[in-house]
Amino acid sequence: MPTVRPVAAPPAPAAPAAPAAADVPAHPAVGAATALLDAYRPGDRFLATPTRTLLARGPAAVVPDDGSPLPGRVRAALERARSDGNDRPVVVGAVPFDTAAPAALAVPEEVRTGPPLQADPLVTLPADPPEALDWKVIEVPAPEEYARATAAAVARMTAGEAEKVVLARTLEVSAPGREPDLAALLGRLARFDPSGHTFALPVGPGRTLLGASPELLVARRGGRLVANPLAGSAARSTDLAEDVRRAAALLDSAKDLHEHAVVVEQVRRAMAPYCSSLEVPARPALVRTATMWHLSTTVTGALADPDTTALDVAVALHPTPAVCGTPTAAARRMITDVEPFDRGFYTGMLGWQDAAGDGEWVVTLRCAEAVDGLLRLYAGAGVVPASDPLAETAETAAKFRTFLSAVGASL
Repeated sequence: MPTVRPVAAPPAPAAPAAPAAADVPAHPAVGAATALLDAYRPGDRFLATPTRTLLARGPAAVVPDDGSPLPGRVRAALERARSDGNDRPVVVGAVPFDTAAPAALAVPEEVRTGPPLQADPLVTLPADPPEALDWKVIEVPAPEEYARATAAAVARMTAGEAEKVVLARTLEVSAPGREPDLAALLGRLARFDPSGHTFALPVGPGRTLLGASPELLVARRGGRLVANPLAGSAARSTDLAEDVRRAAALLDSAKDLHEHAVVVEQVRRAMAPYCSSLEVPARPALVRTATMWHLSTTVTGALADPDTTALDVAVALHPTPAVCGTPTAAARRMITDVEPFDRGFYTGMLGWQDAAGDGEWVVTLRCAEAVDGLLRLYAGAGVVPASDPLAETAETAAKFRTFLSAVGASL
């Protein structure tokens, strides 16, 4: 077992700490990151994280879905690419919530990288506002149905069926006769919160997964692992005094602190077999995104085996209680019973990995899937026995705001 060293809680940051800050040039070229963002076209693979900006395009070698363990398939795909003359192959893509379903991972022919968006001064320039369209928004399930489902889940947990379950709902957003401008939408999402993880990835014929997630699942750089679980949330306020009050209340909320502690403990247990030592802060910090406050804990570890890849650990971590619940099997049953849709890639993971095993894998949150002129948005809330169904419904509505603002639609 690794040595576990509790560390003092860090001061409340404005954004998650970058897991590989050494990768960021001291003086990155102005415009280098935003140039990659502006060059995105549907069908490309785009990912911006706190450590880098990545744009991949060109014919790609797809990681096959043959039923064998995913990390092994990714290793084999990278080795094939190297034997075919690609000196620095990278796998990029997404893995669904149900890891038994096909992933959308590939080794692109061309990969361009730059500094993180938050280091590029040009990202502060305002994006073009969304086009004024007559958006049609359908809530699935409707808010009152979601609240009833949450109340039923609370009753089941009170009876001892589970400790926590994450229940999601969707919005189906469309404008008659118009296709969403995915490049413009991605640009607005990235500029709305450049410190997060912004992505646009093809996940099937005519299907694009795009969004801006606040949560790093795990990153590996050399012999160091970093995970940044988020659990426990509060909507932000436009009134500064009220916003500060909400942040302080979240940091003192017994319900949210318990929810967060459950997630951190499972992350610690999942990382432990891969680490010779682990550092786990004693208390969470606050992380601020454009629309939400989150409780955050940065868990770091020293890798025990240099052959362990970022994806090896990501697969062991997924799904965390922050996106599924606990115990995992019971939470999955409740999700299947309650949610009237297939999550697909929502609450799965996405990211990149190189042939050395280094990479970053992000929890797929604050996202939408674009297909056939429709944007299907997803948001969820962690439900525990102390949950208020109306408050959890309001939390999902607040989480939708990031994407709705970028589209120019509203509930």
